[in-house]
Amino acid sequence: MDLKLELVLVPVSDVDRAKTFYTDRMGFALDVDHEVNEEFRVVQMTPPGSACSITIGRGMTDATPGSYRGTHLVVSDIDAARAELIGRGVDVSEVRHFDRGSGTWKPGPDPDRSNYNSFADLSDPDGNTWVLQEFGYSKAGA
Repeated sequence: MDLKLELVLVPVSDVDRAKTFYTDRMGFALDVDHEVNEEFRVVQMTPPGSACSITIGRGMTDATPGSYRGTHLVVSDIDAARAELIGRGVDVSEVRHFDRGSGTWKPGPDPDRSNYNSFADLSDPDGNTWVLQEFGYSKAGA
């Protein structure tokens, strides 16, 4: 049995502001923007290269705007992804990695560029948080 994650609801306070953030700044593709009435609107967007989409809107969830936390956006080059997002006006934290030897967080990407060990954080205008995580870094592609 397959269980495919296809859609994640992200609670926001201002649908148009969030739509602009995710499409213009994050580069998500706009799939659907359908307003049934003043109480119900669905806006679905998909991150570049992803099989899973997010939905924001009105009348879909009772979750508090800004309460969505820590979904990972996997990137092949965290430095390049961070630079592109900053260039689009997104506030992205410095890159960090977990040093297994000392058991502590260290600044910068993992020196060995180990999969799943370099991270950076960002938030949407409501404070919903996302984590960039590096997987598949290739020195040939750098």
